[in-house]
Amino acid sequence: MNKAFVKEDAPEEEDGPPSAPALPHGTKNYMTRRGYGLLKAELDHLVKTERPALVQTVAWAASNGDRSENGDYIYGKKRLREIDRRIRFLMKRLENSVVVDPARQENTDQVFFGASVTVCDADGTEATYRIVGIDEADAGQGLISWISPLARALLKAREGDTVRFASPAGPRELEIVEIRYA
Repeated sequence: MNKAFVKEDAPEEEDGPPSAPALPHGTKNYMTRRGYGLLKAELDHLVKTERPALVQTVAWAASNGDRSENGDYIYGKKRLREIDRRIRFLMKRLENSVVVDPARQENTDQVFFGASVTVCDADGTEATYRIVGIDEADAGQGLISWISPLARALLKAREGDTVRFASPAGPRELEIVEIRYA
C-alpha cells in the first residue's frame, strides 16, 4: 500500500509485552526485597515523573496545530504508548509477586531461592551465583533466575553434591562448594 494513504495518527501495532522472560504458567513471581524495590521504584518514576512530563509535552505539541508533521507530537504519543505498556507490565509483575527473604531460610544446608552458591567445574574454576527472581537476573553479575536450567539443577542440592544441567555449550557438571544466605 502506498504510504500516502496511511493515516499518520493511527495507533501503531504494539510489539507485545516488554522484553522479559515469561513466568512458568501457574507460578508466582518470586523475588527478593531488593528486586521488588527496584521494580516499584521504576513504576513510581514512570507514573509520578516521566509520564506527567510527557503528557504535558504532547498537550503543548497538539496545541501547535497540524499534527501530521509535528515531531514532538508524533514521538510523544509513541513514547506515551511505550510508557503505558511498561506501567501495565510492572503493575502485573508486582501484583503477582511474592517477596522472599533469604535471611529467614531455616534449612540453610540446602540451596533454595535467594541462596548464594559457589560451584566448581571440572577444570577447578570456581564461580558464585545467587538465585533471584526473573526480573532481577543478570548473569554477568552472577544473579541467575530461579527458572534457569542452572538454578533448577542447584535447587535442593547440598554442599559437596554434584549437579548436572544442560547449558548452551552442552551438558555441564558442577560441584557445590559453599551455600550462603544473606
